[in-house]
Amino acid sequence: MKISSIAMLMSMGLASSMAYAHHANEIIVRGGPVYVHPKDSSDHVKVGGAKSDLKAKADKDTQLGLNFQYMVTDNLGIELLAATPFSHRVKLGGGNSTGLAGAHLGKIKHLPPTLSAVFYPLDSSYDFQPYVGLGVNYTFFFDEKLSGDAKNAGFHGLDLDSSWGLAAQVGADYNITENWLINAQLRYIDIETKAKTHLGDTKVTANYKLDPWVAMIGVGYKF
Repeated sequence: MKISSIAMLMSMGLASSMAYAHHANEIIVRGGPVYVHPKDSSDHVKVGGAKSDLKAKADKDTQLGLNFQYMVTDNLGIELLAATPFSHRVKLGGGNSTGLAGAHLGKIKHLPPTLSAVFYPLDSSYDFQPYVGLGVNYTFFFDEKLSGDAKNAGFHGLDLDSSWGLAAQVGADYNITENWLINAQLRYIDIETKAKTHLGDTKVTANYKLDPWVAMIGVGYKF
């Protein structure tokens, strides 16, 4: 009698745990703050086609991140990463042979939607579900604006090319209830763009590999 009772309790516990785990055909929506840390600097800036000792630098930003994921099987999902637009201040750093080092060049905005295949190695009896993912990113830049200081220095026009690249991530979900979970994720995104502006009649360009680390924590809901 005692053995059968213990077996029944274990069975009930396992069933409860399995109810909280991910299952095929579920849709998971996650949201929370997402932090973007771009690479420190670009390749050397070219002024009039000649390489200078300048490099472009972009600062960090935090926005609202959103994940939409469809579970194809209990262990495989397709995920779309979205976010509110990221904004970065860009300035020139490096040597001062041009007299421009330290100049605040302007501000840029971008959106980096990323589509990934996500694999969960543990079976559905675990509420804690770590995962790895690999996907493709498309980043488009918009609302590029030169600073007042840059305009006063003679700069005009600012444009950044869109970018395609690979993205890799690691993360984990912890299922609190049948529908609610908490999530943490870290990904690396390959983002490379060519920035173009003019200093008077002279063209200024920089090949910039942002290649950011992107971290997000949040909550999710399954239905």
